[in-house]
Amino acid sequence: MALFREPAAAGDSPLVRFLEAQGPSTTLAISHIRRATQGAVALANTQPFVRELAGRVPVFAHNGDLAGIKRSRTHAFGHYRPVGSTDSEHAFCALLERIRGLWGSAAMVPPLEDRLAVVSRFAADLRKLVPANFLYADGESLFAHGHRRIQAATGEIAPPGLFLRSYRCSQTGERLKARGVSLAPGFQEVLMIASVPLTDDDWRPLAEGEVVAVSAGKLLDSATP
Repeated sequence: MALFREPAAAGDSPLVRFLEAQGPSTTLAISHIRRATQGAVALANTQPFVRELAGRVPVFAHNGDLAGIKRSRTHAFGHYRPVGSTDSEHAFCALLERIRGLWGSAAMVPPLEDRLAVVSRFAADLRKLVPANFLYADGESLFAHGHRRIQAATGEIAPPGLFLRSYRCSQTGERLKARGVSLAPGFQEVLMIASVPLTDDDWRPLAEGEVVAVSAGKLLDSATP
């Protein structure tokens, strides 16, 4: 796993330009540009966040403003604690606190339906604090929760919070390019999830409160309220 973070604007970032030109190849990439609402602009508050869980490295990124989460008993934690001061990292620690009981052994991956159930229940509690779009990767699967976000057309906070688009590529096909994304030929299954569509193709908006589970470019399962 490789983690690249900096507490600086992405628009003129040398790190962003480096990753565009020489970033490592990967079958899973999570990218987040923070709009600071809680916590200072600092490296400790820069997403995505990572921790250790049963010998794996879970990753978490959140979009929204979770008012009151630090006073919420529903989102308490003990084993995992934030390094920074953001609502997003607090949510990550609360999620890990709930799900770590499933990972009794690093050699045994809990069933997907069990992990999806915990993430879905957590998402339902998080939606009470709105908005609560997030990505959570546990080393086996990526879970994405779509809720609400500021809509460019109206300025209102409303669904959808995330969009999904699947592609099936050929080994000899042309490089797939989208806004901020470049995919080399060779991947047979590609699935992208973003706050807004990155291409002019038809992207599916996630239903409000929907959680999808993804691995190897394929949609494995989903849960809706």
